[in-house]
Amino acid sequence: MSASGFEIKATDGAARCGTLHLPRGMVETPAFMPVGTAGTVKAMLPENVAATGARIVLGNTYHLMLRPGAERIARLGGLHKFMDWPFSILTDSGGFQLMSLAALRDIREEGVRFRSHVDGSEHFLSPERSMEIQDLLGSDIQMVLDECAPYPASRERIESSLALSMRWAKRSKAGFQTKPGRFCFGIVQGGVYPDLRLRSVEELLTIEFDGYAIGGLAVGEGQSAMFDVIAGTAPSLPQMRPRYLMGVGKPDDIIGAARLGIDMFDCVLPTRSGRNGQAFTWAGALNLRNARHAEDSSPLDANCACMCCRGFSRAYLHHVVKSGEIIAAVLLTWHNLFFFQDMLDRFRAAVMAQDTEQFCSRFLRNYRNGQIEEAG
Repeated sequence: MSASGFEIKATDGAARCGTLHLPRGMVETPAFMPVGTAGTVKAMLPENVAATGARIVLGNTYHLMLRPGAERIARLGGLHKFMDWPFSILTDSGGFQLMSLAALRDIREEGVRFRSHVDGSEHFLSPERSMEIQDLLGSDIQMVLDECAPYPASRERIESSLALSMRWAKRSKAGFQTKPGRFCFGIVQGGVYPDLRLRSVEELLTIEFDGYAIGGLAVGEGQSAMFDVIAGTAPSLPQMRPRYLMGVGKPDDIIGAARLGIDMFDCVLPTRSGRNGQAFTWAGALNLRNARHAEDSSPLDANCACMCCRGFSRAYLHHVVKSGEIIAAVLLTWHNLFFFQDMLDRFRAAVMAQDTEQFCSRFLRNYRNGQIEEAG
């Protein structure tokens, strides 16, 4: 096991499976982290999230600093206690939300001054303050503050953003409060420019992090370009450090990226889609609003063992979705989170059995050839 608490149990081509050892238990990788942005995985109780197989969730510095406030959470015993989650938490630094949500932001060398999207109040977030907030929250894995450049953007714009992010990465690492079992991850930026991505990797390696994320993807560049960036970047990252692809993604995105050696994922898609009537299955995505499900007595997915698929028909799910019942969001979110965990359970088993290519080919054929119904 490496100093980062990460061990690789098997590899098959570029794909790998391993274990991340954290203070609150082991996380089998590749791992999917449900998004609990504001201290809750929407429509789920903490024990329900754990029942899907998740052993790590994501919280967000930006949202939690605005409400209820990091200092308040610290006074109440930290984020784990506050949200009654006994397992691991990774906190995003807030950089992405600053670019996508905050109004009237002013990005400078010192940090970002911005107005809250909640009430318009003014705030300032620097690399040091981001790390301080994450320390107050008590997260197990802290992310450096970076600037997320928009897509598309010129090479000049990406190069300038990359340089700022690397300076912020150094300051974030310096501000990280080292504690036993707590990790700090750097973030590789550089847009879709291979040489800029490699430059980012080289600079981050000189700072030395416990893990490395690939950021700035799934922002409109398309799946093929995303895979090209991953394939060109992942081999340059340290073998014995976890690799995290931020904000990704759809099931076929995740399987394709895991095939290229990614160890960790997060995305709002399974929870957001569940609240909007969409379910992910081994034969593609289903929109339960569609009338064709109204008299279908079959389970959502015959190949799924989750509570939703064991107890409820497509007809019932169609009914509660169309009726706007709260149970619809609960059941479909539960199913989606279970499916994402089950998908990666099976992927890990395939890596152990040296059957990764066959598993991925079967999965992608069945998933993409199914009738993909977009959420309504």
